[in-house]
Amino acid sequence: MTSTLSSVEVSREQAVSERGFQAVSALLFISSATATVVWCNAMPAMTEMPMAWMPMCGQTWQSFAASFIGMWTVMMTAMMLPSLLPMLRRYRVALHVAGKPNVDAHTALAGTAYFAVWGLIGAMVFALSAALAQLEMTWPVLARVAPVASGAVVLAAGTLQFSAWKARQLAICRARPAPGGDAWRFGLRLGLRCAASCAGLTAILLVTGVMDLRAMAVVSAAITLERLASAGQRMARYIGVVAIGAGLLLMLRAALP
Repeated sequence: MTSTLSSVEVSREQAVSERGFQAVSALLFISSATATVVWCNAMPAMTEMPMAWMPMCGQTWQSFAASFIGMWTVMMTAMMLPSLLPMLRRYRVALHVAGKPNVDAHTALAGTAYFAVWGLIGAMVFALSAALAQLEMTWPVLARVAPVASGAVVLAAGTLQFSAWKARQLAICRARPAPGGDAWRFGLRLGLRCAASCAGLTAILLVTGVMDLRAMAVVSAAITLERLASAGQRMARYIGVVAIGAGLLLMLRAALP
């Protein structure tokens, strides 16, 4: 009888934990998506002009960088959370099955580590983009070839969707998580693998407009589809076809007088 009651209590505790996980996840998505929309409406698309990558009057480079990295991390939270949640849920199940304590704390730590990876990527994006903006201001000719270069990046990203490298990264990102190891290391490893898997799609976002809501919605949907669809590899190739067509169209439009 004691063991039966204990099993019932454990099941009830897991159900309460799962409801809490769902509520916190929904709140995190709504808040990050709302903040992203507000920021996007308040700022120009970061690829529209070199000056968009310069500090405003009275703002230091350090505060400007911190502001961008913060915005980037919140934006990536809204974009990546739909595809991350099923993986975190499977991770939680694996922890429950293994009898690990503090499942909620492990889940929160893994999620924090995952988005820490995207924060680091945001810092690298800022440094590279600011350097390119400086070059455009020094050599205006670069600004004239930027539209063709953007189309070429989209084309290359679409081609990458058909590569064996992409297939391996996507398979690793979709793999069922194991409960072994600490949560922080698991989150970092998952973040690095998933960042590699969607590197091409992230590049598309960067060249089409970092703060463009339409570009963000399209890229987020593409990432979610290829990670969660039953035929993920096939979905990745379909996305590649669309990206190749878009890249060719962008290059053609840029080349026409």
